[in-house]
Amino acid sequence: MLSNIGIPGLILILVLALIIFGPKKLPEVGRAFGQTLREFKKSTRDLTSDVMEDVEDEKKKVTEAK
Repeated sequence: MLSNIGIPGLILILVLALIIFGPKKLPEVGRAFGQTLREFKKSTRDLTSDVMEDVEDEKKKVTEAK
């Protein structure tokens, strides 16, 4: 999705963000966005590992039942 933006589109987004939020608020917005993205990645990783553990447990149960 983001690979279709390109350099001109990215520059336009950054300029609009600078105009909307201002130079003083922009670092805070970027920091908050980074923390949110980091938390989302961590939650996704945890959820994926939980699902994989459940799948492995089910495989062991099926193997032991035979």
